[in-house]
Amino acid sequence: MVELVLANLRTRPFRTVISILGVALGVTLITLFTGLAKGMTDDMAKRASNWKAEIVFTRPGGMALTGSNANVSTRYAEVLLDIEGVKSTVPVIRYITPATEERWGIMQLDGVEWKPFAGMNGMNIVEGRPMGDGLEVILDERRMREKEYKLGDKIKIFDRDYEIVGVFSPPSGARIKLSLKSMQEALETEKCTYILVKLDDGADPAEVANRIHAKYPGNTINFTRDLIIDAEERIPGLQVFLRVLVGLGAFVSTIFVLLSMYTTITERRKEIGILKSLGASKPFVIRVIEGEAFMIGVFGIVLGLAVSILSSYAIEWLYELPFLFSSGWIITAIVIAILGSLVGALYPAWRASNIDPVEVMVNE
Repeated sequence: MVELVLANLRTRPFRTVISILGVALGVTLITLFTGLAKGMTDDMAKRASNWKAEIVFTRPGGMALTGSNANVSTRYAEVLLDIEGVKSTVPVIRYITPATEERWGIMQLDGVEWKPFAGMNGMNIVEGRPMGDGLEVILDERRMREKEYKLGDKIKIFDRDYEIVGVFSPPSGARIKLSLKSMQEALETEKCTYILVKLDDGADPAEVANRIHAKYPGNTINFTRDLIIDAEERIPGLQVFLRVLVGLGAFVSTIFVLLSMYTTITERRKEIGILKSLGASKPFVIRVIEGEAFMIGVFGIVLGLAVSILSSYAIEWLYELPFLFSSGWIITAIVIAILGSLVGALYPAWRASNIDPVEVMVNE
């Protein structure tokens, strides 16, 4: 049967190639976009992991990735030092603003007191100097490289020109940092978004968190280890987007195979009639058609994965967007491609199995 299946595919190479491309498109949609989403959230998690603080103290909703709330009093940075087990604290404003010139249409900023922030998280200025309280910013190395900035260049923030005075490493949080005071003045607030809490060596984060809850109820305590783990879940709508993408991939694969096999069966009525006149049963005809669909699915998977991998390298090289292919999503793409191919060929196979060889011989 395998020889018959391959011979049928070779008989109409153009239609076979189109079907394979359709399946490959579905596989590419799933693997490429989920790899990009996984890579970006992993990159965010890595930057979050550069926080050496064990606890993030904030208000409810303060750590939502699309939020720009500055509703935590900076006085907490002082009073939290009285909690047993707390070594140091640093207030931070995290602000997200629309920016048409950015790749994703948004710009994320951090407002920090550089010296305590850098000391807590093991960060350094690798070029230039720290920002002052005026219209000055520092950027991480990747941001400088992507935008081809130089020290002394200007960035438009809050409708003002901020001068780039330094480059920091390693990346942590937002890639652009202002001084806390400068950010507070721009936002006309005296508060912050969250407070990073560094614990004494050997202190249990859970116990310290319980002490903070007991003394200052109504606030939110996040462990940085949890922020790293669930970065993907913290992006609103991402999971819905990925599910829609998977559904679209399945739909594309199924429709391409359905249309291809349907037209193929229409053109091969005489061949199928001869095959049935020689004794081929209905199950045999269905197996042959489904076998062709299965082979199309396999070839489409190989092509789709190859295109995804090559495209990811090209996009990373051109745009420095991180990719991280997940084995779970790859398996999902493979299963969907195979099932989509088999389901798409099911109706054409059933129709082919019902062809009357006598009628075919009389008419053709």
